[in-house]
Amino acid sequence: MDVTNILQKWYALHKRDLPWRETSSPYFIWLSEIILQQTRVRQGLEFYLRFTGQYPRIEDLACAPLDEVLKLWQGLGYYTRARNLHATAKFIVTELKGVFPASYDELIRLKGIGKYTAAAIASLAFREPVAVVDGNVLRVISRLYGIDHSIDQASGKAMCNHLASKILDRKNPDIHNQAIMDFGALICLPRNPLCKDCPLSSRCLALKMGKTNLLPLRSGKKTQRIRYFNYLYIKSRDFTWLHKRNNRDIWNSLYELPLIETPGPASLQELSALKAWKDILGTAKVEPVGVARHLKHQLTHQLIHCDFYQLEVKGEPSFTGWPVIRIRTDDLSQYAVPRLIEKYLGDPGQ
Repeated sequence: MDVTNILQKWYALHKRDLPWRETSSPYFIWLSEIILQQTRVRQGLEFYLRFTGQYPRIEDLACAPLDEVLKLWQGLGYYTRARNLHATAKFIVTELKGVFPASYDELIRLKGIGKYTAAAIASLAFREPVAVVDGNVLRVISRLYGIDHSIDQASGKAMCNHLASKILDRKNPDIHNQAIMDFGALICLPRNPLCKDCPLSSRCLALKMGKTNLLPLRSGKKTQRIRYFNYLYIKSRDFTWLHKRNNRDIWNSLYELPLIETPGPASLQELSALKAWKDILGTAKVEPVGVARHLKHQLTHQLIHCDFYQLEVKGEPSFTGWPVIRIRTDDLSQYAVPRLIEKYLGDPGQ
């Protein structure tokens, strides 16, 4: 029995019961694939059900305000996915008359849809014979064929893509692609793969060479950037202020408290001497409340050290150069904010 048949036989017995597998709707499949990028299935399932409940048709998503979409996305991270999801929904509805592109070549032209996602939609929704190659598939192929090239380099990726296409069941690409992805997620694990339970163990070159915990190879990790954020939770009676991030930095389009970023840790006294402090608060009288709260937040290639300061003010802060909105503190939960701020606001320690 060849690799393709072994994978599909295993899948028939062990496949995960997931709602997006019960549909051929390209909209639902696309939605699930975007949500599951860099997200565990258990967490992604919850958000998938939220989105399909709130936006059962692509037209519903396209017509929704971006702030509403970002709020629903809150907690998933990597918010570029949500912005691209919304933009592409609008494009399909307005420019393509609501008709979802039906081929890999058309899909890959859409914003936020790369090679993997285009292949997934094309094969699962339209049964186009294209191999899906995600992290799970890269791991399976790399170990199965003993590939000694780094999978984050062009040569390693090309080799894995070639082999994934070679074993693809061209008559049943939807079943095959889901089978190999589940196999990587459940058997061929990143650490301590379940080789004793693996129906491909007799064919696995990594196992024969004793390299299952060495493969796949990677060229190395990116340097981590360390940043220091100082958020000012400014309150005046029942009101506070938010600023919407609009730049090419992290958390674009999300709301945040007024922020002063510093090269290193800074005390409240040190912050109050900075121009940024004066730009935000102007001549308003400031009374610190309680003690600062420190939180750390790990992103893929950034570690953020963050201090939160709650300040009661008398008079209006100037916010020179700061486009802010003034809201009631009771309405904070209505705005999409980074997970770091959501965590603080859930228990500001005051």
